[in-house]
Amino acid sequence: MTVTAAAAAPPDHLYAPRLRAMTVGSVALVSLLAFEALAVGTAMPTVARHLDGLSLYALAFGGPFASGVVAMVVSGIWCDARGPRAPMWHGVAWFVLGLLVAGSAPTMGLLVVGRVVQGFGSGLLSVALYVVVGQAYPEALRRRIFAAFAAAWVVPSLVGPALAGLIVEHLGWRWVFLAVPVVAVPAVLLVQPGLRALGTAVPARPPGGARARIGWAVGAGASAALLHYGGQQRGATAVVAVAVALAGLLACAPRLLPVGFLRARRGLPTVVGLRGLASAAFAGAEVVIPLMLSRERGFSPTAAGLVLTVGAVSWSVGSWVQGRLTPPRSAATLPRVGLACIAAGTATVALAVLPSVPVPLAVLGWATAGLGMGLLYPSLSVLTLALSAPEEQGRNSSSLQLGDSLFAATVLALTGAVLAAGAAPGPGSYAATLAVAAGCGVLGVLLAGRVVVPARVG
Repeated sequence: MTVTAAAAAPPDHLYAPRLRAMTVGSVALVSLLAFEALAVGTAMPTVARHLDGLSLYALAFGGPFASGVVAMVVSGIWCDARGPRAPMWHGVAWFVLGLLVAGSAPTMGLLVVGRVVQGFGSGLLSVALYVVVGQAYPEALRRRIFAAFAAAWVVPSLVGPALAGLIVEHLGWRWVFLAVPVVAVPAVLLVQPGLRALGTAVPARPPGGARARIGWAVGAGASAALLHYGGQQRGATAVVAVAVALAGLLACAPRLLPVGFLRARRGLPTVVGLRGLASAAFAGAEVVIPLMLSRERGFSPTAAGLVLTVGAVSWSVGSWVQGRLTPPRSAATLPRVGLACIAAGTATVALAVLPSVPVPLAVLGWATAGLGMGLLYPSLSVLTLALSAPEEQGRNSSSLQLGDSLFAATVLALTGAVLAAGAAPGPGSYAATLAVAAGCGVLGVLLAGRVVVPARVG
């Protein structure tokens, strides 16, 4: 008698036996990427002083940003051609190699090289992780795993800068780079069995136009790095650098994002656009708040930083909430609510430029904006996978993260230009930059309904 084994039921939670190691390893990798992104900012002033590398300070941040843009595109193409296993391994390898080079660098130039290599590994990893979610997790669990990814950023955002400061003071700045590989390798080993078990129903060759797409990515990455550099300069140098960079982005970015992106075409183009608008709004407000509170309200750096922490915690709360809500009837509901929270929250923060407005109101506004990001980000990630055929998950995940990065970089550069326009930033410049952030949220609310693609009749 022949016995036919019943098909295994799909896992019903993130830590089911089939998914446990994958979940733990993936969340650990996201946490490491987050810690390194946040910790480097704390350590870099000491690094530049010890290596006499102040002239390369901006490049130490712009370089990895540019290489990350290129890596996201490469990873998307690679994942669609052969699955996420190789990009995941290569991402960890490049990430660790970059950290080792940066941590042992005798000169600032070599440290920048390490940072560029590290940024390339981060870009490979970030896209590969999205494709892993699309292939390994049933649709019912995707909102929860993306919520876990969001939560994986919270602890580093709470303790990362302070921990990095302690490491710099007591162990030396090199250990901010050298300690991370100790955890990165075990984390990817946890993910490996799950990667091996994934299906391989993907084309064996890279999609057409892969080389051209990588070329446009190089152009976009170089433009983004120039934009980052220009945003930190003053006078004519800043104007020329930002203008050239924006022209480069306008030429290159549309070639890397979904067709119809600039027209907010229904479906994926609008999903990518909403992610970019939200990222731009939050990043633009986040850099202004500490400066505004310290200059206009007399906050200490620690107190101003705690206000940002409120936003990080509420982001995690929003992610947790959306992961446990019954899926709404319309896919536009959570993005619309999230963007409305971002618009209302940043507008409320802007009121703090008025001395008569109590600071706790601004803190509440920033918490509202963070809640909106938590509701929005995972829902857009889930929508991206839902709107992607299996062989397009890499490309579309790459587009989502590219839009996120490029929008934020553009707004941050323009914010820097506004703040540097006068002799010293004042209430007017703070209000202007926060109004732009709120405007991005309002525009997103107006476009949110376009994430839904009408069903064809007949």
